[in-house]
Amino acid sequence: MGSPCHFALFELKPAFVLDLAQLATRYRELARSVHPDRFADGSEREQRLALEHSASLNEAYQVLKNTSARARYLLSLSGSELPLEVTVQDPAFLLQQMQLREELEDLQDSADLAGVEAFKQRLKLAQNELNQQFAGCWDVPASREQAERLVRRMQFLDKLSYEVRQLEERLDD
Repeated sequence: MGSPCHFALFELKPAFVLDLAQLATRYRELARSVHPDRFADGSEREQRLALEHSASLNEAYQVLKNTSARARYLLSLSGSELPLEVTVQDPAFLLQQMQLREELEDLQDSADLAGVEAFKQRLKLAQNELNQQFAGCWDVPASREQAERLVRRMQFLDKLSYEVRQLEERLDD
């Protein structure tokens, strides 16, 4: 691995469950210390290194603050990189995906803000459940396949949550 581990940048042990407020505080401290503006009078090499360190820190923070990105990253530390888009070999989940998408389309067609809010709450509960399941199995070698399946589900729910937020914004206008 060419760059330091994202967790190491924040002096953390690799873990799925993180204190996000503590992570944000540590990010701000580190960002101030390596900000390229602090090295404006430095040599070209110092400026370049500050820029690279700042970029690495920003990337690490974006990954660690997002649960599904953190889960993917943890799996990549313990084995091969999980492909971003993989066909889910999970018929029950595929059916659930289709039902959720249809429900979201119906909510959009009916412009039902209360329904969108209820849908959003159900998504949040489903995301929390997946997070708990992943926390219990990500570092168990025998559970690698289950962990990968959970990450794919997390990514789907993240994407759906984004689409729900976009729909809310359109309906609010």
